[in-house]
Amino acid sequence: MKSISVFCGANFNGDPVLLKAVEELADVFAEKDITLVFGGGRVGVMGLIADAVLTRGGRAIGVIPQFLMDKEVGHTGLTELIITENMHQRKQKMADISDGIITMPGGFGTMEEFFEVLTWLQLGLHNNPIGLLNVDGFYDPLLMQMDMMVDKKFLKSINRELVLSHDNPGSLITLMEKFNSKPDDVWFRDRNLT
Repeated sequence: MKSISVFCGANFNGDPVLLKAVEELADVFAEKDITLVFGGGRVGVMGLIADAVLTRGGRAIGVIPQFLMDKEVGHTGLTELIITENMHQRKQKMADISDGIITMPGGFGTMEEFFEVLTWLQLGLHNNPIGLLNVDGFYDPLLMQMDMMVDKKFLKSINRELVLSHDNPGSLITLMEKFNSKPDDVWFRDRNLT
């Protein structure tokens, strides 16, 4: 993988465990010469991960819609900053220039980004691995919810397996490097999960 999109929050709660995960992820990016693709903001976890990658001599490409640039939240010290017209174009561009996606702890926007690219993967619109960086068990409840979706037959187990997760950045990227996705064509023919 040459580039990975990182979905993360525009806020930072001051959690030292999350800050350590940011630093460790930046270390892995530098070690493996992976370009960071992210939401382009200078604030919150977005700004932290970009700065951490840049201080290690890495590349950071930000993708941000014009209305957020107008609010002066864009990071101006990046390798490259791509400005889009809207949020949807931002996600599409990030997906287009990435070989994988890591989702760090965040709020509604982070979850929306994660689920949209996950749905694209399920539908076979891309084959890139998607990982949850499960810092301090942040995503344990979400992973349990996915398991319940399988138990209640709203989600096939083969599609549940599309979501990779680990609490260690290096281990997560190793899982992503080994990922091989094949869309479940049966979904298009037979929507009965029983």
